[in-house]
Amino acid sequence: MLNRLRADIRAVKERDPAARNSAEILLLYSGLHAVMLHRPAYFLYRHRLYFLARLISQTARFLTGIEIHPGAKIGTGVFLDHGSGIVIGETAEVGDGCTLYQGVTLGGTGKDHGKRHPTLGQNVLVGSGAKILGPFTVGDNAKIAAGAVVLEPIPPDSTAVGVPAHVVRRNGQRTCKPMDQVHIPDPVSQEFCKILVRLERAEKMIAEQQKELELLRGQLGGNDQNETV
Repeated sequence: MLNRLRADIRAVKERDPAARNSAEILLLYSGLHAVMLHRPAYFLYRHRLYFLARLISQTARFLTGIEIHPGAKIGTGVFLDHGSGIVIGETAEVGDGCTLYQGVTLGGTGKDHGKRHPTLGQNVLVGSGAKILGPFTVGDNAKIAAGAVVLEPIPPDSTAVGVPAHVVRRNGQRTCKPMDQVHIPDPVSQEFCKILVRLERAEKMIAEQQKELELLRGQLGGNDQNETV
């Protein structure tokens, strides 16, 4: 337990530039407090002392604003940065060295039984407000963008963004062509072009009808002359 606590404090010092010293982290960081209280809750949960486990987890939720189910598996060196609003479900697993920002949810979809929550590999970074929902794996060193909603597995060394999330970078390489923000079509010009095309068609139709009308008048004029004769 002491070694894990040291590793957790070291993780905060390495990843948070605002952290000044170990004493400050130990006494004032709610994310660290949530993880510290989760360790005994998880121990009790594994030994089927469910009430006591939930009592500790709900006390931690009241004190820190972070809800970690006592059945969740939390690795070493996990950093809950700011932490407020983080929810980690019963069958979720968070690997060593992961970083979760405020508002992250590791939840289920309500459709699964048994293993219902996601598994994060090692050194996964999950941005603020992201939702990872379902019993799948997010690979080692993956990055989930803020606000993303992840509903399917994410490969290792990948970056996922969007709702629903999709992989935009893998192994340092883009997986999709970046949008050209300069040479983009002008929607106003496009509409004017459409109007001009329609006008040309209308003018052509009018000209053809005028020719037919003149031809018809000529025929009628010729018939009148023949009748007079």
